[in-house]
Amino acid sequence: MQESLELLSDDDLDWLDVFLLSRFDDEAEDDLEANEGVLCVSELDGFFTAIVSGPVMIPPSVWLPAVWGDYEPEWDNEDEMQTALSLMMHFMNGISATLMTQPENYETLFLKSQFEGKTNTIVDEWCQGYMRGVNLAAQQWKLGGSEIDVLLAPIMAFVGKEAFRILDTYNHSEIENLQNMITPNVRDIHAYWLARREAEMSLSTPIQRTEPRVGRNDPCPCGSGKKYKKCCLH
Repeated sequence: MQESLELLSDDDLDWLDVFLLSRFDDEAEDDLEANEGVLCVSELDGFFTAIVSGPVMIPPSVWLPAVWGDYEPEWDNEDEMQTALSLMMHFMNGISATLMTQPENYETLFLKSQFEGKTNTIVDEWCQGYMRGVNLAAQQWKLGGSEIDVLLAPIMAFVGKEAFRILDTYNHSEIENLQNMITPNVRDIHAYWLARREAEMSLSTPIQRTEPRVGRNDPCPCGSGKKYKKCCLH
């Protein structure tokens, strides 16, 4: 596997998971208005996936404050800061490289829980992170119109109190079907915006002349034998 496609190890993901949650002061639980930022690697995976999949580039100066929310870390030392930032950049670049070069291998990092011997998939945190990333460029995402709205629908179904009230009316099979739509839709969203960006770049690239310009008094390139100014120039 190419180095650019190497994903974080389980140990690195565990380190990030603990680090993200450790920013959150227990006393802050009483502050219902506070922005907690991103609190786990599943949410961070969704957040980064939206950032690298969207219509515009989002620089770290914009997305990093969104990760911290109201709880920017109090760094123990510079090494801790460098480790955290390096792992996050590696994490995001791995997602981007996979979607760009091997989209069929891209997988969402959903949480899993065990209950009565059965494994359950938990997508809420991932979806929350994805929409947090979308909202960093909300106006540009809206340019995708109904096509993007349809692709985002399974993700948005798991975000917000109103969404959960609606989900309460669904049976297990219906919820599972929504969950199963998320990963392929994410791949399609990335492909949609990638095609749009490439088309815009193509239109904005100036056309370069490959043949020398014909002078007014030069022979007309049509082969008539007349001077250009008395032939095809008019």
